[in-house]
Amino acid sequence: MPVLIAATAGSARHSLVLDHAMRPLFSYLRAVVLPTGVFAATEDFGSTGLSERIVRAAAELANAVVVSGSDHVAGFAPDPTARRRTSGNDPAPVGDFADLLRGHAG
Repeated sequence: MPVLIAATAGSARHSLVLDHAMRPLFSYLRAVVLPTGVFAATEDFGSTGLSERIVRAAAELANAVVVSGSDHVAGFAPDPTARRRTSGNDPAPVGDFADLLRGHAG
C-alpha cells in the first residue's frame, strides 16, 4: 500500500519526524513509503515552496496508486491466488493471566 507521509509543526526543528519516526513506522507496517514527504512549519504556510512539495509528493502518490492500462487501483484489486504473509511462527497458547502473574504459565 503506497503511503505519503506529511506532518506540520510550529518550527522546522521537528522536520526530522518524517524520516526518524513516521517512515520507519509505516515501513514496519509493510507500507510502501514514498520518497518525498511533506513537512510544513508555521513559516511555510502560504509559500510557493510548500505548494511545489505538495504537488511533487501528490504526483508520486498518484503514480504509485494508479496502474496504467488497468481498471483498478493498485493494492485494492482482489488477487485470489495471493496468500497473506505471516511471520511463520505459530502463536503460543495464552495462559491464564493470574497464572502468568504467579509465574506458572501453562
